[in-house]
Amino acid sequence: MKKLKNEAQLVKKALQVGETYALKRGYANFSATTSANAKIEALYRLLVLDKLVVAMPPDKEDVQGMKHKLAIWIQKVLPEDHPLRKDS
Repeated sequence: MKKLKNEAQLVKKALQVGETYALKRGYANFSATTSANAKIEALYRLLVLDKLVVAMPPDKEDVQGMKHKLAIWIQKVLPEDHPLRKDS
């Protein structure tokens, strides 16, 4: 798995957009005490369920892989002229 140039910023943006997406889908709001890793896993699983992200094999699932999948997803969803998309 090749790391994207600005993967950390893409993951941060994916969390922002993903939380909004999850709320629109009826997912309960994340609490202020929910860890970033828990949010990443929940959003990854929701996107896999909705077939917006291809699932990793169960034995290969880890937080790093989930972050990478979220970064790839948000990179595809962002508009062409978005700064995060241009840098990658």
